[in-house]
Amino acid sequence: MPQQLQWYASTLSHYVGAAVAIVALMWLTNRGLRRLGLRGDAAMGLALVVPWLLGFLIWNAGPIVASLYFSFTDYNVLQAPKVVGLANYEKLISGDPNFWPSVRLTMAYSALTVPIGLVGSVAAAIMLNQGVKGIGLWRTLYYLPAILPAFVTALLWRLMFLPTRGGLVNSATEPIWSLFSDKPPGWFLDRDMLLWGFVIMSFWGVFGANTVIVLAGLKNIPRDLYEAASVDGAGVLARVRHITLPQLSPTLFYLIVMGIIAAVQVFDQPLFIQLPPGSPTFLNVYLYQQGFTLFQMGYASAIAWFMFVIILVLTLAVFRSSTAWVYYESEAKR
Repeated sequence: MPQQLQWYASTLSHYVGAAVAIVALMWLTNRGLRRLGLRGDAAMGLALVVPWLLGFLIWNAGPIVASLYFSFTDYNVLQAPKVVGLANYEKLISGDPNFWPSVRLTMAYSALTVPIGLVGSVAAAIMLNQGVKGIGLWRTLYYLPAILPAFVTALLWRLMFLPTRGGLVNSATEPIWSLFSDKPPGWFLDRDMLLWGFVIMSFWGVFGANTVIVLAGLKNIPRDLYEAASVDGAGVLARVRHITLPQLSPTLFYLIVMGIIAAVQVFDQPLFIQLPPGSPTFLNVYLYQQGFTLFQMGYASAIAWFMFVIILVLTLAVFRSSTAWVYYESEAKR
Protein backbone atom coordinates (compact mmCIF):
# COMPACT_ATOMS: atom_id res chain seq x y z
CA MET A 1 0.00 0.00 0.00
CA PRO A 2 2.74 2.56 0.77
CA GLN A 3 4.26 1.79 -2.63
CA GLN A 4 0.90 2.44 -4.34
CA LEU A 5 0.51 5.70 -2.44
CA GLN A 6 4.02 6.68 -3.48
CA TRP A 7 3.15 5.94 -7.12
CA TYR A 8 -0.05 8.01 -6.92
CA ALA A 9 1.79 10.84 -5.19
CA SER A 10 4.45 10.83 -7.92
CA THR A 11 1.84 10.88 -10.67
CA LEU A 12 -0.13 13.65 -8.96
CA SER A 13 3.02 15.72 -8.52
CA HIS A 14 3.74 15.40 -12.25
CA TYR A 15 0.23 16.60 -13.10
CA VAL A 16 0.50 19.51 -10.68
CA GLY A 17 3.93 20.41 -12.03
CA ALA A 18 2.64 20.39 -15.63
CA ALA A 19 -0.35 22.54 -14.66
CA VAL A 20 1.88 25.05 -12.86
CA ALA A 21 4.24 25.20 -15.85
CA ILE A 22 1.34 25.82 -18.26
CA VAL A 23 -0.12 28.56 -16.04
CA ALA A 24 3.31 30.18 -15.77
CA LEU A 25 3.71 30.05 -19.55
CA MET A 26 0.27 31.64 -20.00
CA TRP A 27 1.21 34.43 -17.56
CA LEU A 28 4.50 35.05 -19.34
CA THR A 29 2.73 35.10 -22.71
CA ASN A 30 0.21 37.63 -21.42
CA ARG A 31 2.92 39.86 -19.95
CA GLY A 32 5.08 39.62 -23.06
CA LEU A 33 2.23 40.51 -25.42
CA ARG A 34 1.27 43.49 -23.29
CA ARG A 35 4.83 44.78 -23.38
CA LEU A 36 4.71 44.49 -27.15
CA GLY A 37 1.77 46.91 -27.14
CA LEU A 38 -1.16 44.51 -27.40
CA ARG A 39 -4.34 45.45 -25.56
CA GLY A 40 -5.30 43.65 -22.37
CA ASP A 41 -8.24 41.66 -23.76
CA ALA A 42 -6.36 40.57 -26.87
CA ALA A 43 -3.28 39.57 -24.85
CA MET A 44 -5.43 37.62 -22.39
CA GLY A 45 -7.24 35.83 -25.23
CA LEU A 46 -3.99 34.74 -26.85
CA ALA A 47 -2.61 33.65 -23.48
CA LEU A 48 -5.66 31.44 -22.93
CA VAL A 49 -4.94 29.74 -26.27
CA VAL A 50 -1.54 28.56 -25.01
CA PRO A 51 -2.80 25.23 -23.49
CA TRP A 52 -4.52 24.29 -26.75
CA LEU A 53 -1.45 25.33 -28.76
CA LEU A 54 0.79 23.17 -26.55
CA GLY A 55 -1.57 20.22 -26.94
CA PHE A 56 -1.65 20.67 -30.72
CA LEU A 57 2.13 20.89 -31.03
CA ILE A 58 2.80 17.93 -28.70
CA TRP A 59 -0.03 15.56 -29.58
CA ASN A 60 -0.87 16.47 -33.20
CA ALA A 61 1.86 18.32 -35.05
CA GLY A 62 4.64 16.36 -33.33
CA PRO A 63 3.34 12.89 -34.24
CA ILE A 64 2.57 14.04 -37.81
CA VAL A 65 6.15 15.22 -38.36
CA ALA A 66 7.50 12.10 -36.62
CA SER A 67 5.43 9.77 -38.83
CA LEU A 68 6.76 11.53 -41.94
CA TYR A 69 10.30 10.95 -40.70
CA PHE A 70 9.60 7.33 -39.76
CA SER A 71 8.20 6.65 -43.24
CA PHE A 72 11.76 7.03 -44.56
CA THR A 73 13.23 4.71 -41.92
CA ASP A 74 13.32 1.08 -40.85
CA TYR A 75 11.86 1.33 -37.36
CA ASN A 76 10.60 -1.53 -35.17
CA VAL A 77 10.02 0.43 -31.90
CA LEU A 78 12.62 -1.60 -30.00
CA GLN A 79 15.60 -0.24 -31.91
CA ALA A 80 16.57 3.20 -33.12
CA PRO A 81 15.15 4.08 -36.56
CA LYS A 82 17.51 3.54 -39.49
CA VAL A 83 17.11 5.81 -42.51
CA VAL A 84 16.35 3.79 -45.67
CA GLY A 85 15.22 6.55 -48.00
CA LEU A 86 12.32 5.64 -50.30
CA ALA A 87 12.54 1.89 -49.60
CA ASN A 88 9.22 1.81 -47.75
CA TYR A 89 7.43 3.58 -50.58
CA GLU A 90 9.04 1.31 -53.18
CA LYS A 91 7.84 -1.70 -51.20
CA LEU A 92 4.42 -0.10 -51.03
CA ILE A 93 4.15 0.35 -54.77
CA SER A 94 5.74 -2.80 -56.11
CA GLY A 95 7.02 -5.05 -53.34
CA ASP A 96 3.99 -5.85 -51.19
CA PRO A 97 1.44 -8.26 -52.72
CA ASN A 98 -1.12 -7.48 -49.99
CA PHE A 99 -1.10 -3.70 -50.29
CA TRP A 100 -2.94 -3.05 -53.55
CA PRO A 101 -5.74 -5.57 -52.80
CA SER A 102 -6.32 -3.61 -49.58
CA VAL A 103 -6.39 -0.36 -51.56
CA ARG A 104 -8.91 -1.79 -54.04
CA LEU A 105 -11.15 -3.10 -51.26
CA THR A 106 -11.04 0.26 -49.46
CA MET A 107 -11.75 2.26 -52.63
CA ALA A 108 -14.62 -0.03 -53.64
CA TYR A 109 -16.09 0.28 -50.16
CA SER A 110 -15.80 4.08 -50.30
CA ALA A 111 -17.32 4.30 -53.79
CA LEU A 112 -20.36 2.33 -52.66
CA THR A 113 -20.97 3.53 -49.12
CA VAL A 114 -20.53 7.30 -49.55
CA PRO A 115 -23.34 7.81 -52.13
CA ILE A 116 -25.57 5.18 -50.50
CA GLY A 117 -25.10 6.79 -47.10
CA LEU A 118 -25.82 10.24 -48.52
CA VAL A 119 -29.04 9.19 -50.23
CA GLY A 120 -30.16 7.25 -47.15
CA SER A 121 -29.44 10.16 -44.81
CA VAL A 122 -31.40 12.59 -46.96
CA ALA A 123 -34.35 10.20 -47.26
CA ALA A 124 -34.40 9.52 -43.52
CA ALA A 125 -34.11 13.23 -42.69
CA ILE A 126 -36.98 14.14 -45.05
CA MET A 127 -39.18 11.55 -43.33
CA LEU A 128 -38.20 12.81 -39.89
CA ASN A 129 -38.91 16.37 -40.99
CA GLN A 130 -42.59 15.60 -41.42
CA GLY A 131 -45.04 16.62 -38.72
CA VAL A 132 -46.07 13.09 -37.71
CA LYS A 133 -47.12 11.90 -34.28
CA GLY A 134 -44.29 10.82 -31.96
CA ILE A 135 -41.62 12.40 -34.14
CA GLY A 136 -39.37 12.98 -31.10
CA LEU A 137 -39.28 9.24 -30.38
CA TRP A 138 -38.50 8.42 -34.01
CA ARG A 139 -35.67 10.95 -34.09
CA THR A 140 -34.20 9.43 -30.93
CA LEU A 141 -34.37 5.90 -32.36
CA TYR A 142 -32.77 6.99 -35.62
CA TYR A 143 -29.91 8.64 -33.72
CA LEU A 144 -29.06 5.56 -31.64
CA PRO A 145 -26.46 4.18 -34.12
CA ALA A 146 -24.36 7.29 -33.53
CA ILE A 147 -23.92 6.56 -29.81
CA LEU A 148 -23.41 2.78 -29.87
CA PRO A 149 -19.76 1.63 -29.57
CA ALA A 150 -18.23 0.41 -32.81
CA PHE A 151 -17.31 -3.01 -31.44
CA VAL A 152 -20.91 -3.59 -30.32
CA THR A 153 -22.10 -2.80 -33.83
CA ALA A 154 -19.48 -5.14 -35.32
CA LEU A 155 -20.45 -8.02 -33.01
CA LEU A 156 -24.14 -7.44 -33.70
CA TRP A 157 -23.67 -7.59 -37.47
CA ARG A 158 -21.36 -10.58 -37.22
CA LEU A 159 -24.16 -12.47 -35.50
CA MET A 160 -26.70 -11.28 -38.07
CA PHE A 161 -24.42 -12.45 -40.91
CA LEU A 162 -23.90 -15.97 -39.58
CA PRO A 163 -23.13 -18.12 -42.67
CA THR A 164 -25.92 -20.60 -41.89
CA ARG A 165 -29.62 -20.79 -42.54
CA GLY A 166 -30.16 -19.71 -38.95
CA GLY A 167 -28.47 -16.36 -39.47
CA LEU A 168 -30.92 -13.47 -39.42
CA VAL A 169 -29.86 -12.05 -42.80
CA ASN A 170 -29.74 -15.46 -44.48
CA SER A 171 -33.14 -16.39 -43.04
CA ALA A 172 -34.70 -13.15 -44.29
CA THR A 173 -33.18 -13.47 -47.77
CA GLU A 174 -33.61 -17.23 -48.21
CA PRO A 175 -36.33 -16.83 -50.91
CA ILE A 176 -33.76 -14.93 -52.99
CA TRP A 177 -30.51 -16.86 -52.57
CA SER A 178 -32.26 -20.25 -52.67
CA LEU A 179 -33.09 -19.54 -56.33
CA PHE A 180 -29.38 -19.56 -57.21
CA SER A 181 -27.70 -21.85 -54.69
CA ASP A 182 -28.35 -24.64 -52.23
CA LYS A 183 -25.98 -23.11 -49.69
CA PRO A 184 -26.57 -19.83 -47.87
CA PRO A 185 -24.11 -16.97 -48.50
CA GLY A 186 -20.94 -17.08 -46.45
CA TRP A 187 -20.71 -13.29 -46.10
CA PHE A 188 -17.61 -12.55 -44.02
CA LEU A 189 -16.30 -16.09 -44.57
CA ASP A 190 -16.56 -15.76 -48.36
CA ARG A 191 -14.03 -13.55 -50.16
CA ASP A 192 -16.53 -12.79 -52.92
CA MET A 193 -19.21 -11.65 -50.44
CA LEU A 194 -16.87 -9.82 -48.09
CA LEU A 195 -17.28 -6.35 -49.60
CA TRP A 196 -21.07 -6.60 -49.78
CA GLY A 197 -21.27 -7.62 -46.15
CA PHE A 198 -19.46 -4.47 -45.07
CA VAL A 199 -21.49 -2.33 -47.47
CA ILE A 200 -24.74 -3.64 -45.96
CA MET A 201 -23.29 -3.05 -42.50
CA SER A 202 -22.64 0.58 -43.47
CA PHE A 203 -26.42 1.10 -43.84
CA TRP A 204 -26.48 1.14 -40.05
CA GLY A 205 -24.48 4.37 -40.10
CA VAL A 206 -27.02 6.06 -42.39
CA PHE A 207 -29.29 6.58 -39.41
CA GLY A 208 -27.23 8.58 -36.99
CA ALA A 209 -25.26 11.78 -36.93
CA ASN A 210 -25.56 12.28 -40.72
CA THR A 211 -29.34 12.15 -40.58
CA VAL A 212 -29.36 14.70 -37.75
CA ILE A 213 -27.08 17.03 -39.74
CA VAL A 214 -29.29 16.78 -42.83
CA LEU A 215 -32.34 17.34 -40.65
CA ALA A 216 -30.78 20.54 -39.30
CA GLY A 217 -30.14 21.65 -42.87
CA LEU A 218 -33.78 20.98 -43.80
CA LYS A 219 -34.95 23.10 -40.87
CA ASN A 220 -33.00 26.06 -42.27
CA ILE A 221 -34.79 26.01 -45.63
CA PRO A 222 -37.39 28.83 -45.71
CA ARG A 223 -40.94 27.48 -45.87
CA ASP A 224 -41.88 30.36 -48.16
CA LEU A 225 -40.04 28.67 -51.01
CA TYR A 226 -42.17 25.54 -50.73
CA GLU A 227 -45.38 27.55 -50.46
CA ALA A 228 -44.51 29.59 -53.55
CA ALA A 229 -43.65 26.43 -55.48
CA SER A 230 -46.94 24.81 -54.45
CA VAL A 231 -48.86 27.87 -55.66
CA ASP A 232 -47.05 27.59 -59.01
CA GLY A 233 -48.14 23.94 -59.26
CA ALA A 234 -44.82 22.23 -58.48
CA GLY A 235 -45.14 18.63 -57.37
CA VAL A 236 -43.26 16.82 -54.63
CA LEU A 237 -40.39 15.69 -56.86
CA ALA A 238 -40.07 19.15 -58.41
CA ARG A 239 -39.87 20.77 -54.98
CA VAL A 240 -37.20 18.29 -53.86
CA ARG A 241 -35.17 18.81 -57.03
CA HIS A 242 -35.39 22.58 -57.33
CA ILE A 243 -35.67 23.65 -53.67
CA THR A 244 -34.58 20.98 -51.20
CA LEU A 245 -31.42 19.74 -52.90
CA PRO A 246 -30.03 23.17 -53.92
CA GLN A 247 -30.74 24.63 -50.48
CA LEU A 248 -29.28 21.53 -48.87
CA SER A 249 -26.17 21.43 -51.08
CA PRO A 250 -23.76 23.00 -48.49
CA THR A 251 -24.79 20.33 -46.00
CA LEU A 252 -24.39 17.59 -48.61
CA PHE A 253 -20.98 18.97 -49.51
CA TYR A 254 -19.89 18.68 -45.89
CA LEU A 255 -21.26 15.14 -45.59
CA ILE A 256 -19.52 14.00 -48.79
CA VAL A 257 -16.14 15.27 -47.60
CA MET A 258 -16.54 13.74 -44.14
CA GLY A 259 -17.94 10.54 -45.64
CA ILE A 260 -14.90 10.11 -47.90
CA ILE A 261 -12.54 10.64 -44.99
CA ALA A 262 -14.44 8.17 -42.81
CA ALA A 263 -14.77 5.53 -45.55
CA VAL A 264 -11.06 5.55 -46.46
CA GLN A 265 -10.17 5.31 -42.76
CA VAL A 266 -12.75 2.64 -41.84
CA PHE A 267 -11.21 0.64 -39.01
CA ASP A 268 -13.40 -0.43 -36.10
CA GLN A 269 -15.81 -2.86 -37.76
CA PRO A 270 -13.22 -4.72 -39.89
CA LEU A 271 -10.94 -5.02 -36.87
CA PHE A 272 -13.58 -6.87 -34.82
CA ILE A 273 -14.72 -9.18 -37.63
CA GLN A 274 -12.48 -12.11 -38.50
CA LEU A 275 -11.96 -12.37 -42.25
CA PRO A 276 -11.19 -15.56 -44.20
CA PRO A 277 -7.49 -16.44 -44.60
CA GLY A 278 -5.88 -14.88 -47.63
CA SER A 279 -8.54 -12.22 -48.10
CA PRO A 280 -7.56 -8.56 -48.32
CA THR A 281 -8.35 -6.26 -45.45
CA PHE A 282 -9.08 -2.56 -45.31
CA LEU A 283 -6.19 -0.15 -45.64
CA ASN A 284 -6.40 1.26 -42.12
CA VAL A 285 -6.54 -2.24 -40.62
CA TYR A 286 -3.56 -3.26 -42.76
CA LEU A 287 -1.70 -0.21 -41.43
CA TYR A 288 -2.50 -1.29 -37.86
CA GLN A 289 -1.31 -4.84 -38.53
CA GLN A 290 1.97 -3.66 -39.99
CA GLY A 291 2.64 -1.16 -37.21
CA PHE A 292 1.28 -2.76 -34.04
CA THR A 293 1.37 -6.47 -34.86
CA LEU A 294 4.51 -6.80 -36.98
CA PHE A 295 6.13 -3.68 -35.46
CA GLN A 296 7.12 -2.31 -38.87
CA MET A 297 6.49 1.28 -37.85
CA GLY A 298 8.41 2.75 -40.75
CA TYR A 299 6.36 0.85 -43.31
CA ALA A 300 3.13 1.61 -41.42
CA SER A 301 4.00 5.32 -41.50
CA ALA A 302 4.44 5.11 -45.28
CA ILE A 303 0.99 3.52 -45.57
CA ALA A 304 -0.43 6.31 -43.41
CA TRP A 305 0.99 8.97 -45.73
CA PHE A 306 -0.33 7.09 -48.75
CA MET A 307 -3.78 7.18 -47.14
CA PHE A 308 -3.34 10.89 -46.54
CA VAL A 309 -2.58 11.45 -50.23
CA ILE A 310 -5.68 9.46 -51.26
CA ILE A 311 -7.91 11.47 -48.93
CA LEU A 312 -6.32 14.73 -50.05
CA VAL A 313 -6.83 13.98 -53.75
CA LEU A 314 -10.45 12.88 -53.29
CA THR A 315 -11.24 15.86 -51.07
CA LEU A 316 -9.69 18.32 -53.51
CA ALA A 317 -11.73 16.75 -56.31
CA VAL A 318 -14.91 17.33 -54.33
CA PHE A 319 -13.88 20.92 -53.60
CA ARG A 320 -13.13 21.56 -57.27
CA SER A 321 -16.51 20.18 -58.31
CA SER A 322 -18.41 22.10 -55.61
CA THR A 323 -18.59 25.27 -57.71
CA ALA A 324 -20.95 23.46 -60.09
CA TRP A 325 -23.47 22.15 -57.57
CA VAL A 326 -23.09 23.85 -54.17
CA TYR A 327 -25.26 26.95 -53.72
CA TYR A 328 -25.06 29.53 -50.94
CA GLU A 329 -27.66 32.18 -50.16
CA SER A 330 -25.08 34.99 -50.26
CA GLU A 331 -23.72 33.83 -53.61
CA ALA A 332 -25.32 34.67 -56.93
CA LYS A 333 -25.01 31.96 -59.57
CA ARG A 334 -24.69 33.04 -63.19
